[in-house]
Amino acid sequence: MLNKIPRICVDFNEMLESDLVLLAKDDTKVDSAGTLVTFYEGMDVAIYNEDRNEDGVRDDLIAEGTVERNVAPQQWAKAAKWCCRINKDGIRYESSIG
Repeated sequence: MLNKIPRICVDFNEMLESDLVLLAKDDTKVDSAGTLVTFYEGMDVAIYNEDRNEDGVRDDLIAEGTVERNVAPQQWAKAAKWCCRINKDGIRYESSIG
């Protein structure tokens, strides 16, 4: 499914809950293919955070989930409008996907 939905760069250090990460400050963001994506509640997205393995080879952290409006009480997170609720597969390394 990762190839069929927009793939958006996030920072997994901006987790609000164990399965919720900040996604975007605005209604739009450019995905990994260079396409401008407009977010809406319930939209399916793939998210990633660039990473490297122990040999220095790129191996991104990835996840899939749905877009939710940000209602986080944390002051540092209030600037973001949208979040991504990560599905049951969780965050994993791209190399771990067949």
